[in-house]
Amino acid sequence: MRSLLTAAAISLAFTLFLTPVFLRLFRKWGWGQVIRTPEDIRNPNHHTKRGTPTMGGTIFIVGTIVGYLVGCFAGNNPPTISGLLVIWMMVGLGAVGFIDDYMKVRQQKFMGLSGWRKIVGQVIVTVPFGIVALNFPNQFDQTPASPYVSVFRDVPVLGFMTLGLIAGWILYLAWVTFIGVAFSNSTNVTDGLDGMAAGAGIFVVGAYSLIAFWQFNQACWGGEGLSAAAKAACYPTRDPFDLAIISASFVGALVGFLWWNAPKAKVFMGDVGSMAIGGVIAAMAILTRTELLAVLVAGVFIIGPGSVILQRLYFKLTRGKRLFLMSPFHHHLELRGWSEVTIVVRMWIIAGLLAVSGVGFFYVEWLSRT
Repeated sequence: MRSLLTAAAISLAFTLFLTPVFLRLFRKWGWGQVIRTPEDIRNPNHHTKRGTPTMGGTIFIVGTIVGYLVGCFAGNNPPTISGLLVIWMMVGLGAVGFIDDYMKVRQQKFMGLSGWRKIVGQVIVTVPFGIVALNFPNQFDQTPASPYVSVFRDVPVLGFMTLGLIAGWILYLAWVTFIGVAFSNSTNVTDGLDGMAAGAGIFVVGAYSLIAFWQFNQACWGGEGLSAAAKAACYPTRDPFDLAIISASFVGALVGFLWWNAPKAKVFMGDVGSMAIGGVIAAMAILTRTELLAVLVAGVFIIGPGSVILQRLYFKLTRGKRLFLMSPFHHHLELRGWSEVTIVVRMWIIAGLLAVSGVGFFYVEWLSRT
């Protein structure tokens, strides 16, 4: 418990007190936000955001790593392969976003990496994650990930390796890659208003910290000494306490960052930050073996990209008509006259309700086994 609390406190203090230092550097380097021209026209308030320091996601990425390492060693819980895999996804997908942000700032254009180049970068990050996650078993023969589709835990009938080793590996890596690409892009789309993605990320990753900590308390480490009821309800998750530590550190970093990112934002997280959030969510879903449950826990991050898909389908089916005034959905609400603060706070409420619902269903499933 000391490790978990220390990690969260250190990362919180890092982003809360050191963000102004980073902002001075960002202004010196010319890291100012670039606004897309059509958005300037349809959302006049967005014009005032031009030039605000961006790429602030680098701040909470560094803060998370510092808090995690300090927390691990303060509680005598050395980093594990599972915690390092979460960091890999956070830093790797954040790096893809950083390249995109840097191209925008350098060229002073809204477009950075093309969509397909961004996806290629995400695949380059997620494939090694998937390979490593299905190796390095511990003394209980548990690997960080599993070759099964999972909801609250692995679903035995949905195993990839039942199709053969080669086909199984291909399908497993495709599944892991889909999760990583989907969540990194969905959080990127959701990051459109001051503080919305950061606040929602706090609820979602906080829920995963609770899930990982619960799995730690119900771990299958007793072996043959466990009763039949305990075996049915335990979780074979590898390194659940370390997953709770890294996610708690990330939440602390986001809380400190939100102080400066809340409306009116003094700094934007940029693609580096939004993709890092998506990377952490994807990694936690895979490593806690709750991949399909993540659709509910992180449901707030599906609203934005879901509205974009619906807008495009409706546009094609009706030959030019629009379902929303503008997509993603939060921009539609802006054009309907909702204030930015109202939209952000209500999205936070939705994020909290969905995250709590996911944790609730997770707990109910455990109760049904005891």
